[in-house]
Amino acid sequence: LASGGGCQQSYTNALAMLKQRQTEPLWKKWNQKAQKSGVHKTVYLVNGDEYTGEWRDNKRNGKGTQRWKKTGLIYDGDWKNDLRHGYGTMAQPDAKSHTHRKLYAGGWKNDKRHGYGTNYFSEEEYYEGEWYEDKRSGWGRMYYSDQSVYEGEWFNDKRNGQGMLRLAIGDRYEGSWKDNKKHGAGKFFYLDKGQMLKGTWLEGIPKCGMLEDFGREHAPIPTKYPIPECKLADPHQVIDEGVEQATSHES
Repeated sequence: LASGGGCQQSYTNALAMLKQRQTEPLWKKWNQKAQKSGVHKTVYLVNGDEYTGEWRDNKRNGKGTQRWKKTGLIYDGDWKNDLRHGYGTMAQPDAKSHTHRKLYAGGWKNDKRHGYGTNYFSEEEYYEGEWYEDKRSGWGRMYYSDQSVYEGEWFNDKRNGQGMLRLAIGDRYEGSWKDNKKHGAGKFFYLDKGQMLKGTWLEGIPKCGMLEDFGREHAPIPTKYPIPECKLADPHQVIDEGVEQATSHES
């Protein structure tokens, strides 16, 4: 009887397991096998793009490398829900070297350059600094093809705020900027002549100010004579009036 009872129990368990298997739709198993999760080898998309890396919930999540067939661009770095997010590098094909040239290396957020990163516009021009939603914003340094360098504040992909522009010959401007132009109070140092212009600029044009000798004794090509002493009773008042007149039409 004991043996018969054991057989009956085993038969009951087997029926329960069979019933459980039969009640689970086959599409669930197929769907589970089709889901991309974990580390996969290269996955080829319908449009010819390729992705090699980590997946979660059928989306690119974690570390991975994406290659776009149409443009040849390659991104290698962090992903979150199918978007570039975290740290990563972007490169494009270089016809000269038949390799890839780095375009950007740095932070990403929601598929846009964000945070701190370096962007290479060409072999001679690049920017290193802060980004906000794919635009240069915050502090940054830009190296131009004419050998000039700007270091300072950016907003909306343009020089805005306080910054210094140093030209290839050594002369430099220090002061306010607005939409890529000198705008507001600033100083321009003519180091080759040993002079400095301290004044106010509007849309890149100096409107008023005072020209002074600055390091004239060490200048490569100093002026023949030093700037004469200003004899005005109150030169600062004259400058202030000039600034007020120059800026009165701005608004």
